[in-house]
Amino acid sequence: MTRFISRRRGPALVAAALASLLAGTSAHAERITNPVAEFAGLDKITGRIITFDVYMDETVQFGALQVTPRACYSRPATEQPQTDAFVEVDEITLNRKVRRIFSGWMFADSPGLHAVDHAVYDVWLANCKTSSTVAQPSKP
Repeated sequence: MTRFISRRRGPALVAAALASLLAGTSAHAERITNPVAEFAGLDKITGRIITFDVYMDETVQFGALQVTPRACYSRPATEQPQTDAFVEVDEITLNRKVRRIFSGWMFADSPGLHAVDHAVYDVWLANCKTSSTVAQPSKP
């Protein structure tokens, strides 16, 4: 004997199955706003990689690049790591002009995907931190 499932009951069964799956999962915690972004930078001429901390809305120069983080988010330690930052990177050209070469989100988990790849310098997000050993810039 062949069983047929009516089309009316199919979507209801799928909805019930999804509801039972979702009932067992907890909601994701809110992201954590951090005051410090940690970057890694590669000087392609010397081959050196350095890490440097930058406070939000502070601009730090790395070679010919000026790096300014605007937001840096992480997740609680109980969740899968997802660290991202909104960053603006400007280049100081040889004729001393400033031009924006990057404005967007960087993801620490995917540095090759959303990093600044410059002819001489590369910069990528390494982490977001709650504090730094670097002195916080004074407000004017």
